Amino acid sequence: MSSLANCFITPEEYLERERKAQHKSEYYNGEIFAMSGVSRKHDLISTQLQFLIYRHLRGRTCRMHSAEMRVLALPSGLYTYPDLSVVCGKPQYADSQVDTLTNPTLLVEILSPSTEAYDRGQKAKLYRSIPSLQELLLIEQETYEVELYRRQPDGTWSIISALGLDSSIELTSIGYTLQLRELYEIVVADGEAG
Repeated sequence: MSSLANCFITPEEYLERERKAQHKSEYYNGEIFAMSGVSRKHDLISTQLQFLIYRHLRGRTCRMHSAEMRVLALPSGLYTYPDLSVVCGKPQYADSQVDTLTNPTLLVEILSPSTEAYDRGQKAKLYRSIPSLQELLLIEQETYEVELYRRQPDGTWSIISALGLDSSIELTSIGYTLQLRELYEIVVADGEAG
């Protein structure tokens, strides 16, 4: 992720630029950061995850959003595009444009080699500061492994890992058990070893 500007810009200036831009960018602490494209494997995993979650949520009060929905991580001020977000209950938005979600229940990031350290570190920390967030799922694309941060009743976070195609992880925020064999099904079928 690289910075696009050397001077401080306001969130309002960022949103004005972003809404006209051809390519997505993140914003944090007065700086805009260009987002890189995704790999084929990343795209396959994302598509499969969207299918699984969408199928599970049909007829429920939770709604899924793809990486096209911007999320504002309050109170930190990070504007970003998670690979998948789910909101349960009435969605809340940053303004009347209804294009920046502020109350996600579940966020998902598919880790890329170039952004993994940031996604696991600073970004995950900023996500966990969102009051409504119950779970943050990090998905490896180079191995068959997921890591789940889950908010506990006392506000602390636990970390749960699942490794290997025969494992699963319970997403309690949406009442769904994610089977890793299903998640990585297309990657495995295409011979993209994990």
